[in-house]
Amino acid sequence: MKMSSVRYLTKEGFKNTWANRLMSVASVGVLVACMVVIGLAILISENVKLAIGNLEKQNVVMAYMKDYSWAQYGDKSENSSGAESTTEASSEESATEEQPDARGIKSSDYVIHNEEEALALCKEIEKLDNVESVEYISGDKGLEDVKANMPEGQEKYFTFLDEEYGNPLSGAAKVKMKDMALFDVTVEKIQKLEGIDTIQSQSDLAEKITAIKNGIAIAGFWIIAILMLISLIIVSNTIRITMYSRKLEISIMKAVGATNAFIRIPFVIEGIFIGLISAILSEGVLYFCYRVATETICKTLGTTDIVKYSDMAILLFVIFAVIGILSGAIGSFIMISKYLRKEGSEFAAI
Repeated sequence: MKMSSVRYLTKEGFKNTWANRLMSVASVGVLVACMVVIGLAILISENVKLAIGNLEKQNVVMAYMKDYSWAQYGDKSENSSGAESTTEASSEESATEEQPDARGIKSSDYVIHNEEEALALCKEIEKLDNVESVEYISGDKGLEDVKANMPEGQEKYFTFLDEEYGNPLSGAAKVKMKDMALFDVTVEKIQKLEGIDTIQSQSDLAEKITAIKNGIAIAGFWIIAILMLISLIIVSNTIRITMYSRKLEISIMKAVGATNAFIRIPFVIEGIFIGLISAILSEGVLYFCYRVATETICKTLGTTDIVKYSDMAILLFVIFAVIGILSGAIGSFIMISKYLRKEGSEFAAI
């Protein structure tokens, strides 16, 4: 196709938009409304993901170790097999010769004997899939944290923990996970490691987080799909009105031998132009709406933990442009092709 023909057809597409400006404005208005709703759905989804991400960081797993405190105070009825496995390497003779300390505890009664072994166990946990980070919390540090979180004046209840009774808290590995969908699997792997006694976790919260993520993904998909369909229908109806207003012109072009592609291109350009205008306007409207909403939320809740529009602006415009171009091009192409088939059959019957 010659360059002059391309310029002519493009000009005709813009002329069509202006000639049917009332319907074009109506189409742009509906498309803008659909795109703004889609944009809001995306922004809400991103903010929920951010909130869930922060919640995931707080949903840590505490894996308590089989150390001296566990040997002294822990419930070993369900873990006797694990304790016995640590003594299989030693001979029966060396086990009988080992003398217990003042509290009646032998080194073979527990697995983790010092901080170096505890840190080594933490490194083993960190090597597992889906583990983001591991922090070692000693028994003394754990006791300090408990005291710090107690109401003021109640620290006196811990005065009995002197040298005679010792600290009842075992050392623990504070584990953060990457994907909460693999929460239970990861917990099982940690539990199987030698030296781990019990695991304290919020498995219910992990399940709720995963369910919320899946729900948002499904809802977002259907919202976008439905609004895309609405956009396609609106543009198609606009192009249909344009076609009927130029019915005589199209018939004459067909009569003198114009190809379907030559007739079709101006209408496709018209649909694309309407879609691009809608994308630009949607970006501005969405920015204004989101800015007002976020300023109100920040003032009311006193939080700044919200997705910034500037971080999403380019992505949203690309999405809007793609939606506008696709809905305009596809809607126009379908309508004009349907009309040309009908017009061609009528022309052939004459």
